[in-house]
Amino acid sequence: MAPSISVTFEHDLTHLRSLTMMITHTVPLDVEGFPMNASTAGPEVDVVLAGSLFFDMVLTGLSSPPSPGTEVYADGMGSSPGGIANLAVAASRLGLRTALASTFGDDAYGRWCWKVLEEHEGIDLRRSRSLEDWHTAVTVSIAEHGDRSMITHGHDSPISADELLAEPLSAGAAFAELSGMASQGPREEWWRVAAASGTRVFADVGWDATGVWDTATLDPLSSCYAFTPNMVEAMAYTRTDSPLAAARSLSARVPLVVVTCGEDGAIAIDSSTGEEARVPRVPVTLLDATGAGDVFAASFVLGTLREWPLAQRLSFSALCSALAVQQFGGSLASPGWGDIADWWSRNRADGDRELSSRYRFLDDVLPSDPAAVVRRADATFHWPDDVVVEPIGRDTQTPSAPPTRSEGNHSHE
Repeated sequence: MAPSISVTFEHDLTHLRSLTMMITHTVPLDVEGFPMNASTAGPEVDVVLAGSLFFDMVLTGLSSPPSPGTEVYADGMGSSPGGIANLAVAASRLGLRTALASTFGDDAYGRWCWKVLEEHEGIDLRRSRSLEDWHTAVTVSIAEHGDRSMITHGHDSPISADELLAEPLSAGAAFAELSGMASQGPREEWWRVAAASGTRVFADVGWDATGVWDTATLDPLSSCYAFTPNMVEAMAYTRTDSPLAAARSLSARVPLVVVTCGEDGAIAIDSSTGEEARVPRVPVTLLDATGAGDVFAASFVLGTLREWPLAQRLSFSALCSALAVQQFGGSLASPGWGDIADWWSRNRADGDRELSSRYRFLDDVLPSDPAAVVRRADATFHWPDDVVVEPIGRDTQTPSAPPTRSEGNHSHE
C-alpha cells in the first residue's frame, strides 16, 4: 500500500484550528492499467489541463443559513484545491498521468494547493507557475441539501494558458472549454496546437447566462474529438426537445458526443464507430454534487484511452461520479481505484443482479497491484511545513488543544 502522512496546522483566522490530514499517494498507471515506468512509450502524459485554480473551503452541517448580524456554527469543515484542480485530481486518482497548467499565488493557500497536487496527488506541475505578489483565488462554500452556495474572491491570471503551454507537451487527451475558445481568441490556442499534434481534445461548455445560446460557440468543435455538455446545454444549443435528439444533432459536428442527463444517467454517440449508448445513474445518497461532472469526464477519458466499448466507458463514468457525490469536499472527494473496488465488492455481496451484470467488466479492469490502489483522503488545510506561527495572545509554552467535535471544526463529519 502506498504510504500515508499526517500533518497539522495552526492558523489564526477565526474558526481555523488544528486539524489532521491523512492523504494517500497516487501511483500513476499507463493506459493499460499497469504502473508507469520510464521505459513506457507514448505521450509524455495521458491528460493535459489548463484553467483557473481556487482554494476551496467547504462548510457543512449548518443549523440554518446565515443571516445579517448573526453567527452560525457548522458541524464540519473541509478544504481542497478547487477549480481546474477538481478535474486534475479526478484524472490522477484513476492513474492517468496528469499535467496541469495553472497559476498559483505565493501565499499559504497557493503553496498548500501546490503541495497537495504535486506531492500527494502525483500531478505534473511543470507547466504551472507560482506568482509573487499575486494571491490565490479563494471560494468559501456552504453545502446544504446536496447543493452549494459560494462566495469567491480572486483575480484573472496575468499569464495565459498559451504562455504556460508555449513549450509543446505531448498528451493522449486534453480538456478545453468552448466559451474560452470562442471568446478569448488567440489567448486560447494551446488546445489547437495539441489537437494538431494528435491529442484528443475533450470540449465542455459553460452556462450561457445571456440565454442566447449562440451556435457559433460550437464552431471550435471542428478541431475537437469529443463534446461533453449536460442535457440542458445540449438541447439549448441544438434547439431540440430531448437529450437523444441533441446528441444526434451534435454528432454531426464532432466524432464523440456525451450528454449527461442528471437523474436519467447519460447518453453517448460515437459517429466514428456508429455506437450509441445510454446508461442509467447509479443509485446513491447525494451529499455534494460539486466536481461530479469533472469525475465523470476524467473517467470517460480513461475508458477512451484504454479503448473500452462506448457503453462500458459510459457505465464506468456514471459509477465514478456517483461515488464522488457521496462525499463532501470537491476535488478530494474524487474516487480512486480502492473506492471502486470497495463498491464492487459490496455490490456483489448485496446481490443486485442488474448492477452486477452491468459492471461485470470491473473484474477485468481493476488493478491487481496493491501499489496502484488509491483511496479517498480527508480534505483539511495545514500551514506549510517551513513556516512557524506564533499564536497571538497565547502562552507559547503551552500547546493549544485541538478542537472537540462540539466546536464544529472537524473535517467532513
